Amino acid sequence: MTGYGRAVETLLGREFTVEVRAVNNRYLDCTVKLPRSMIFAEDAVKGRVKAAVSRGKVDVFITIGASTEDQVQVTLNQPVLKGYLAAMRTMTEEYGIRDDISVSLLSRMPEVFQMDKSQEDEDAMKAALLQVTDQALAAFNAMRQTEGEAMVRDLRSRAKTIAEMVSIVEEQSPQTVSDYRARLEAKMAEVLAGTTIDESRILQEAAIFADKVAVDEETVRLRSHLDQMETMLASGGAIGRKLDFLLQEMNREANTIGSKCTDIRLARVVVDIKAELEKIREQTQNIE
Repeated sequence: MTGYGRAVETLLGREFTVEVRAVNNRYLDCTVKLPRSMIFAEDAVKGRVKAAVSRGKVDVFITIGASTEDQVQVTLNQPVLKGYLAAMRTMTEEYGIRDDISVSLLSRMPEVFQMDKSQEDEDAMKAALLQVTDQALAAFNAMRQTEGEAMVRDLRSRAKTIAEMVSIVEEQSPQTVSDYRARLEAKMAEVLAGTTIDESRILQEAAIFADKVAVDEETVRLRSHLDQMETMLASGGAIGRKLDFLLQEMNREANTIGSKCTDIRLARVVVDIKAELEKIREQTQNIE
């Protein structure tokens, strides 16, 4: 499910900013982008995301402002400096190159200076970052909750539409079966005219074949699946994958009904049922 959450807070003298964005995905795919100095906290942040989100491609963006208390100590790298001086004096003495060695020149040489930054308390920094991450995830889930409620209303509306169409199939199916049986009996009687086959046998065989176009069992199972879907929606939580499997079963029943329908009017109703199921399937991809 898509969503966005952002949190900003100043802790330990620094401004922590965490943004969480997500788009639809069948599984959880989490990417965390944070300052290099905080790389040690990446797994902890992913753990927080995993605890709050079960599906979606989630991107977490983290920025941390500089602290006014940051102290950087610059020292002279004396071994490197001595090496440069010795090499330059050799150039002057052995090759007659003019001696123009200066502080300005030496300060531009690589690694002449060392910068030592004061060590930070990694545990404290991680705790602060996770605190802000939790706030961002809370805002993220609040947005998804609102979107999810609207989605549930849409799914219930579509399920109601399917149930109404199933009622049409159930009402017309007995007449369809009866008509099919009558046509089959007439056709068999015509084909077998002049034979000695007992008429009761013809009726029995016609009844067997007519029963194969009855859809009572399929409509009962389809209604049961619709009831199960409502139970899932009412229970809340992470139901996306369960709905995926349930929709496969519902499509299977709809396909079976369609294969049995010999009446063009019912065939159109089945097409409409399958169209609604496809719309529900598309929505289900957005549900965690």
